[in-house]
Amino acid sequence: MVASKKIFGIVLAGGEGKRLMPLTADRAKPAVPFAGQYRLIDFALSNLINSGLTQIVVLTQYKSHSLDRHVSQTWRLSGLLNSYVASVPAQQRLGKRWFSGSADAILQSLNLIRDEKPDIVVVVGADHVYRMDFRDMIQAHIDSGRGATVAAIRQPIELSDQFGVIQLDQDDPTKISEFLEKPINAEGLADAPHEVLASMGNYVFTTEALIEAVTKDGELTASNHDMGGDIIPAFVAAGDAGVYDLKRNDVPGSTDRDRYYWRDVGTIDSFFEAHQDLISTLPIFNLYNSKWPIFSQQLNSPPAKFVRDGKGNLGTTIDSIVSLGSLISGAHIERSVLGAWSKIDSGARVIDSVLFDRVEVRPDAVVRRAILDKDVVVESGASIGVDHDRDRARGFTVTDSGLTVVGKGVRVTP
Repeated sequence: MVASKKIFGIVLAGGEGKRLMPLTADRAKPAVPFAGQYRLIDFALSNLINSGLTQIVVLTQYKSHSLDRHVSQTWRLSGLLNSYVASVPAQQRLGKRWFSGSADAILQSLNLIRDEKPDIVVVVGADHVYRMDFRDMIQAHIDSGRGATVAAIRQPIELSDQFGVIQLDQDDPTKISEFLEKPINAEGLADAPHEVLASMGNYVFTTEALIEAVTKDGELTASNHDMGGDIIPAFVAAGDAGVYDLKRNDVPGSTDRDRYYWRDVGTIDSFFEAHQDLISTLPIFNLYNSKWPIFSQQLNSPPAKFVRDGKGNLGTTIDSIVSLGSLISGAHIERSVLGAWSKIDSGARVIDSVLFDRVEVRPDAVVRRAILDKDVVVESGASIGVDHDRDRARGFTVTDSGLTVVGKGVRVTP
């Protein structure tokens, strides 16, 4: 379909992710673990790879070591065919300064584009959970003849103040007439007045148009040098921006229930809710779609094991995901996601929670509505998420919705 065009992929992965603290205290946001065995960046990279892109760079900056290591260890393509996923840190090519925004990250990395000389550049964020076949969007962009195309997903109009909202041209519904950042009084769509088109943070550009746009933006001192906030509005003002409605996209193996799933996991609450979307019998987002797999690092780990405790007591695991290497011994797990090498001991209860790698919950401890970063140890008889005032007094993060977050390597005592 687009075989005659050379396509280059850029993943913007330099985000600090302040709203996910303390999960981002020691790692970049795209490197945050998700769904037990994945990292957030795996979803963007899997979509690009499944869409046939084989030359991809990941632009990193903030605390990027674990992200760089994950990309180098996991995303190895055949160099024989000049296929690669390469992590590229900020290099200060335009002076002794770091990236000042996502557009500046591309401006400072134009050498990568010029080296490959692609016809089309696909630019995506690294911290959204979704499935998307980019091939149809790329073809729609080529057919339009425009310089930029923005992927958009339909959202309830009452949520318009949470997104960048796209207004369509009345004469051409594929053309963007206005790009509004978190509007209070957005207009609904002509075919669905109760919905708006929200930007997904995924873009397709004609190469020359992208280079010209980020170069001009780099000369503007008043710009925030942001792709969504500055570059796309500039294309819109020039009448050169189109929209691609995700409703047109058909991912192989998807169902009516999960076909148009997209989640921005930029806050602790949305991160937790995205995990809850995974664990129902008919999940809103299905990890088990073998026709469009989500790739990640393959852990050299034994299977998860569920056993009686030393006294012969049975445990129960309900509506949960348990990753490789985990050992559940006479414990109760419910509506939770457990990372690799979790260890939950006799009489312990883990309910409505997300545990990262190597978390240990010892006998008779209770974890309720909590997110535990890796290497956390909950001592025998201790509790998390039961008494929020006590959680706050111990220095844990507690959200307004009542989620408790415990940072990496903390030992929780009774």
